Amino acid sequence: MRSRRSILLAAAVGFAGLTPALHAEEAWPQRPIRMVIASPGGSGPDVLLRVMTDRVSVALKQPVVIDNRPGANGQLATVEVAKAPADGYTVLFASAAGTVVNQALQPNLAVSVLGKFTPVAQVGAGGIHLVVSPDFPAGSVKEFIAYVKANPGKLNYASWGVGSTGHLVMESLKKQYGLDIRHVPYKSVPQIYQDMGGGIINVAFVDATSSIPLIKNGKLKALGNTGTERGPALPDLATFTEQGVQFAADGGYGVFVPKGTPDAVVSRLHREFLKVMVDPAMKERLLQFNLANPPLKSPEEFGKTVAADLQLWQSIVKANDIRIE
Repeated sequence: MRSRRSILLAAAVGFAGLTPALHAEEAWPQRPIRMVIASPGGSGPDVLLRVMTDRVSVALKQPVVIDNRPGANGQLATVEVAKAPADGYTVLFASAAGTVVNQALQPNLAVSVLGKFTPVAQVGAGGIHLVVSPDFPAGSVKEFIAYVKANPGKLNYASWGVGSTGHLVMESLKKQYGLDIRHVPYKSVPQIYQDMGGGIINVAFVDATSSIPLIKNGKLKALGNTGTERGPALPDLATFTEQGVQFAADGGYGVFVPKGTPDAVVSRLHREFLKVMVDPAMKERLLQFNLANPPLKSPEEFGKTVAADLQLWQSIVKANDIRIE
């Protein structure tokens, strides 16, 4: 009898230990969730996120409200989420540029990706595009480098901000090949497209999603992809490495929550995003967005990827002595 009571008591204690986590997941969410993104409305990342959150909101039975906070190369969005309560109701959708690249370039940032956030889910991976106006006298990255070298100080290029991935890549090229080309930072990629269409600027680094239709209809000419592999939506666009230019780094997007968010909430949010990504229709949309399907990593595995990416960009910054003046 005593033995049976002991077993029942142990089982009850074990169940009680699980109860808070189960209750935390069952109780969340009880109100709309705010998803903060550094990109402006209508941009490639914004469209991608809205497609995904439409499905996530149905699963969670609560609206997921998109809060666009562009500016400062993603820091406005990351700071906004970092100071929010760690209760699962404020979530960050961020690019590598707005997280690890920023931190690699500016190690003393007030908001560090691994210090202030818990990684939840990786969403896609890939490089960015070097694009030029259709009449630009270069058809490859090598030809572009040769043209810039032949015209020192005469060219400008755009990126979506000081310290952005595009800015970092071009600074690396400048260091490697002795290029003299001036940086013109913009607040957002759509503004770059507008000025390229108006002939105000004719060279830019842009994301690999929103640029697809402009490249396909001939309004922009793509010279190369900075990723380790070609993008699935533009399989004919060679990577920098394939063209003999030594640069290769993947970016992508991820879902993060403030550090201290309950594990049960992280698990639920992770599970719902993964359900969306394994859906055949959504996998096709990811390919349309020119993003390779990411490995279906756990939050812990995604955290290791973030740490490895940070180390990679830190090595790129150090090797090329890249600094933000």
